[in-house]
Amino acid sequence: MPEAKGEMHGCIVCGKLYQLYVVYDANGNFIGNKVMSAGGKEVKDSDRPLVSCEKHTDEEIKRAVKRVFGNQKPEDD
Repeated sequence: MPEAKGEMHGCIVCGKLYQLYVVYDANGNFIGNKVMSAGGKEVKDSDRPLVSCEKHTDEEIKRAVKRVFGNQKPEDD
């Protein structure tokens, strides 16, 4: 059964804190999240709960994700 948790996460670009509701499956794998704080937005296409400020551009977010996590390799099917 999925489990939702309230978590605080910092903007991937600047670190500003946002409240998120994060959903995990029964094995503890990330399913999705919803940003509950004003001014924040979900970072799409991520396999982990990530948030950014609404003011940051897509390019700023991509650079920050690469800086923090390195090149993201697609999973082999």
